[in-house]
Amino acid sequence: MSKRVADVVVETLEAAGVKTCYGIVGDTLNRIAHAIDRSEIDWVHMRHEEAGAFAAQAEALLMDRLTACAGTCGPGSLHFINGLYEANRNRAPVVLIATQIIRKDLGFQSIQEVDFNEVFKGCSVFCEMILTPEHARRITVAACQAALTKRGVAVLVVRADIANAASHSEPLYSVHTRWPIVRPTDADLDEIAAVLNGSEAVTIYAGAGCAGAHDEVVATAARLKAPMAHTSRGKDFAEYNNPYNVGMTGIIGESAGYHAILNCDVLLLLGADFAWTQFYPDQAKIVQIDADSTHIGRRHPVTIGAVGDIKSTLEALLPRLEQHQDDSFLATYAERHRRDRAAAKAETISGPDSTISGTYLTKVINKHTAEDALFAADDGTALVWMLRHIDTGGRRRTFGSLLHGTMAGGMASALGLQKAQSGRQVICLAGDGGFSMLLGDLLTVVQEKLPIKIAVYNNSKLGFIDVEQKAAGLVPVYTDLQNPNFGEVAKAMGL
Repeated sequence: MSKRVADVVVETLEAAGVKTCYGIVGDTLNRIAHAIDRSEIDWVHMRHEEAGAFAAQAEALLMDRLTACAGTCGPGSLHFINGLYEANRNRAPVVLIATQIIRKDLGFQSIQEVDFNEVFKGCSVFCEMILTPEHARRITVAACQAALTKRGVAVLVVRADIANAASHSEPLYSVHTRWPIVRPTDADLDEIAAVLNGSEAVTIYAGAGCAGAHDEVVATAARLKAPMAHTSRGKDFAEYNNPYNVGMTGIIGESAGYHAILNCDVLLLLGADFAWTQFYPDQAKIVQIDADSTHIGRRHPVTIGAVGDIKSTLEALLPRLEQHQDDSFLATYAERHRRDRAAAKAETISGPDSTISGTYLTKVINKHTAEDALFAADDGTALVWMLRHIDTGGRRRTFGSLLHGTMAGGMASALGLQKAQSGRQVICLAGDGGFSMLLGDLLTVVQEKLPIKIAVYNNSKLGFIDVEQKAAGLVPVYTDLQNPNFGEVAKAMGL
């Protein structure tokens, strides 16, 4: 049998590093599905495509590699969209193969005809259709390269007639992902150092951009005697082995981090794109360093904004920083954080017949899980408790919908994490609302024989929304849930 375009697409994905493809087969996808079956790519048969997108982005983020999902024409590929918004906002390199009806039926409002270029343009860094077999490899390479280098979702639209067409000889296009070192100029670094050296009350605010720069960030805090708060997405990279850590700020933060930021003279933002302006200081000088130039000064006015990746920038900045001696500002907030943590850990249950609180359950899970466990939490109170009470220690990782804020991502993300690393313990902290949204993919967990541990926080309500309404002075409405015994449901599904 001659090679078809479907084979070229799959070969190119495999060469670009794709190990897994999540989706549901059918009609326009069938030729590509058979090509995947002949490849080394592992197909994961989902029960809902949205869960497949969550799983793909979790694998992509954990492994820092291109991960695929694939859907049929019309509704099949449309179902991915919420999970793809999540992936794109998290800068996860994911490629969607969105198959399409044949050419002669396009433009007539045919059954299952959808303009995917229009639909996916808001949640992708690349969205193109393979128009002819002659450029199938080139377009597929472009999609993979965009997802990996622009850090986001690439959508490759493939008509069924194109997938089934004979392939053509093309130049051997391939994906290239070498990364440059980016840091501010020497003049910018001198200016930043002058501001930091001139203050005895510096606070560092570390975000997800500090990934891979833990030692340099801690060394900077040591040089400046600076307390270090971290964003929720920066937790995994800045919290552990860090005597300068004072926790999070913001709506779900803690008092030490909150006050350390508001009361500083200079705030050093490192890879942090924190959205809530009310938690920034009013009078302090703000120095922001970020690898993405569009992040500079977009949340709050800054004194100095410089573009650079955090590790290489701090390596160049540290020799310019003077060793600060006065640690009184640091000591104030470090001690406050220590007291807050001690009080949180002292929580006990009220008695043998009392309800188990979500915070207490999370602390128990934290105590007994593996030192390199992976955690995925549903958006809401389960996510808050994970961020507050799960210690990462530099080996654990935590995943949640912190930029898109969607429900239902917990179990599906855990599925992707377990597929990516079969030998690690994976814990899903599931809210009863989010868990029940995509409950069908518990069957995928069973079918794939994944040993995920799922803790469902069954408080019979949308807990975070309940708190939001109360905080606004409202009596909670429409937050109640009538739930089954989730343990019995899981048993009936074969878990």
